Amino acid sequence: MTDMTDGAIAPGARRMGAASDLYRAVWRWHFYAGLLVLPFMITLAVTGGLYLFRDEIDGYLHADLKRIEAQQATRIAPSALVAAALEAAPGTAIKYIDPPADDWSTEITVQTPEGRTAVYLNQYSGQVLGTLPDRGTVAWTIRYLHSLRYFGPTARSAIEIVGGFAILLVATGIYLWWPRGQRGGVVSLRGMPGRRIWWRDLHAVSGIFTGGFIVFLTVTGMPWSQHWGGKVNEWANGRNFGYPAGLRTDVPMSGQKLDEIAKTAWSLEQAQIPESDAPAAGMRPIGLDRAVAAFESRGLHRGYSVALPKDAQGVYSGSVYPDDLRQQRVVHLDQYSGKALIDMSYGDYGPLGRALEWGINTHMGQTFGLTNQLVLVAVCIGIVMLAVSAGVMWWKRRPAGRLGIPPMPSDRKVLVGLLILLGIGGALFPLTGATLLVMILLDLAAQRFSRRSDPAST
Repeated sequence: MTDMTDGAIAPGARRMGAASDLYRAVWRWHFYAGLLVLPFMITLAVTGGLYLFRDEIDGYLHADLKRIEAQQATRIAPSALVAAALEAAPGTAIKYIDPPADDWSTEITVQTPEGRTAVYLNQYSGQVLGTLPDRGTVAWTIRYLHSLRYFGPTARSAIEIVGGFAILLVATGIYLWWPRGQRGGVVSLRGMPGRRIWWRDLHAVSGIFTGGFIVFLTVTGMPWSQHWGGKVNEWANGRNFGYPAGLRTDVPMSGQKLDEIAKTAWSLEQAQIPESDAPAAGMRPIGLDRAVAAFESRGLHRGYSVALPKDAQGVYSGSVYPDDLRQQRVVHLDQYSGKALIDMSYGDYGPLGRALEWGINTHMGQTFGLTNQLVLVAVCIGIVMLAVSAGVMWWKRRPAGRLGIPPMPSDRKVLVGLLILLGIGGALFPLTGATLLVMILLDLAAQRFSRRSDPAST
């Protein structure tokens, strides 16, 4: 046994003390991060899990508008469908959406005095099935709830903050979960549901199985964030009019971006729309029917949308983003000659664009079909379990009348080292870093106030 009479501390005790201090510091910031983001993570998991089945949800809940009986009859010409849509909703037609299958309806978007309206029509008879506000389906509602788009830009910024803290939660959670000699609570549950240890183990086990997926969903969801995603988008698209690296165009460009006229891939949100050449004397626009025929002759996947020209310089913009990334396509046609000004597919994206699009496609449950959807649903259920078990575990361990914040480490050097590591993560996600800085300052202020108000500490 080591002689302690001269005031020296045994090396083993020092190591145990340092480990205990580090555990406290990690636990404290794991608690803070969870307190901030777990309610958001429940919302994101529930809405994200539902949105994985957006086609099934809309096909069932809006069957009267979306679904029709498949027929052998010839489909009605697109221009005739647009004319019928304008009778039902007078205004200006701005988009034609091809049915994705023989038993789905055609959708026409019309700009009316009251706003954009989606008109659904039978592709064989031209019958108007009904109308909704543009992007007014249940699936679009779920998507906007998932992104907090209904609540304005400030709320959408919270998504970026939550994303950064979610990664922090996973990193600190793995450290806290790491086996330290215990046999239970690593991949199994101990005790009964009424006991705190059961909830602790449920939290730890569900966290270790979903942690990697949480990081993946966070990173692949970040491109949609308002600040971080926008800046990365600009950087990834390079200098070639916002298009991915490797594509060169020699056509006049308008100031309009592709994302402003139609749903598009993330990599192409900043892409500018070309302009039609000035027509020769007596030359007339080709019209929607010929434009649609041109898109189909070029092999656009079914379900493509066509943004109609807004003025004499406008173009017919056909785009489609099916589950198969290789079938992604954007084609802009001169409205007078029908010439393809730009014809771009997934293979034309730059390396970063392709990687990000693959991540986004997988995030949305599209890359691997039903397996992709079911795996992500299981992950969403795991995230809800993770959040609920954290709340129950905290409630069971907190002292009466207090928040139950894990204690500060006794060695401040440990805390400083941890905060430096957290700062590195904050630099990668600036909004998260700014929020983290505010939390640190509040924490230090609260500690100082607590010491002043506690006579025993003086």
